[in-house]
Amino acid sequence: MKKTLATAALTALMAAGPVMADLVFPSLSYRTGPYAAGGIPFADGYADYFTLLNERDGGIGGVKTKLLECETGYNTEKGVECYESTKGEGALVYQPLSTGITYQLIPKTTADDIPMHTMGYGRTSAANGDVFSHTFNYPGTYWNGASGAVNYLLEINDGDIKGKKIALVYHNSAYGKEPIRTLEELSKKHGFELSLLPVDHPGQEQKSQWLQIRREKPDNVLMWGWGVMNQVAIQEAANIRFPMENFIGIWWSGAEHDVMPAGAKANGYKALTFHNVGRDFPVFADMQKYVVDAGKAAGAGDQIGNVLYNRGMYAAMLAAEAAKTAQEIHGTKDITASMMRDGMEALSITEEKMASLGMPNFGPSFEVSCENHGGPGLVGVTQWDAENKTWSLISDFKATDMEVIGALIEADSTSYAKENNIASNCNK
Repeated sequence: MKKTLATAALTALMAAGPVMADLVFPSLSYRTGPYAAGGIPFADGYADYFTLLNERDGGIGGVKTKLLECETGYNTEKGVECYESTKGEGALVYQPLSTGITYQLIPKTTADDIPMHTMGYGRTSAANGDVFSHTFNYPGTYWNGASGAVNYLLEINDGDIKGKKIALVYHNSAYGKEPIRTLEELSKKHGFELSLLPVDHPGQEQKSQWLQIRREKPDNVLMWGWGVMNQVAIQEAANIRFPMENFIGIWWSGAEHDVMPAGAKANGYKALTFHNVGRDFPVFADMQKYVVDAGKAAGAGDQIGNVLYNRGMYAAMLAAEAAKTAQEIHGTKDITASMMRDGMEALSITEEKMASLGMPNFGPSFEVSCENHGGPGLVGVTQWDAENKTWSLISDFKATDMEVIGALIEADSTSYAKENNIASNCNK
């Protein structure tokens, strides 16, 4: 009898097929340090979406996901250490959430055949997949952001900003410097005067920059800030009574914690975005049921619908859809990092797909290709309502100046290819 039971058990096990290894998604998070206020909700959204897939769907294609979270503190050296310590665990894709870490990981991930997704940050010229085979920055880049801000100003000024003064307040790092060359080219094209005001890490001291703004009286201020720098800048702008509706931040300068400290004075502040805001999407009902109410949330479960939670969830969704694409391309559920790269390069996000995921109109439709790892570069604008404590999308996702941006991408990526002896990736 025992022998029969053992044989039956073995037969059942064989029929079930081999047990698939988990699909591993590292999370290079920062829940500590001066940028934790932004890092925490992003990391929570990223983790919770994978938990949702496990609890509701049984994973991706029937294979459970596994999150490997490693604390970087937004420190480049620690970020590289996290990469080295997790890459051998079956990591499918890295999302470093830091431009500094990104620059260090571009050659490493390429050599290790592991893709990296730097969604809306990192090295903009990595949008050229012919040179940067393993780095993706869809659906938009910093140069799209810079152009999106200028296009918005053109739109509200009847297409003419010649002679206008625009100041850029930026984090004095690789991240903050990313939009400068684009804005310089656009200033030549449209005739506006650009002034550059760097702010040193972490950004708590900005008196001199805002005194200069008060003296020079720019028509508009753009900001590439992160962490406490954003809060301080918005408060300083309020102190000198700079009109908030003329103050526009990049998407990393437009979350709830950036504006709340200034209270009513932050009303009307604007920020760019590449995805929608709020919690009026069906996916959040599932998130509440399967993750938060089940006690499986990465955080307290109170960040759902907040800007950076949504962004982390969006990043996880794009990774999951790329993994599904990779499974389809290669005819296996147990994909490798190399296969994941193929899935990312063949990713197609349609409104029909977004709606099926419970995220209708959450972000723009786009397709990735070997030549274009940056997506369509569509940019929207949000505005803060201090009374109701909500962000609203006040502009559709609109095209950016790809004539200017494309030329800059070509020049920068070609230079990188020559320096690093990189042959074409798309014409092998």
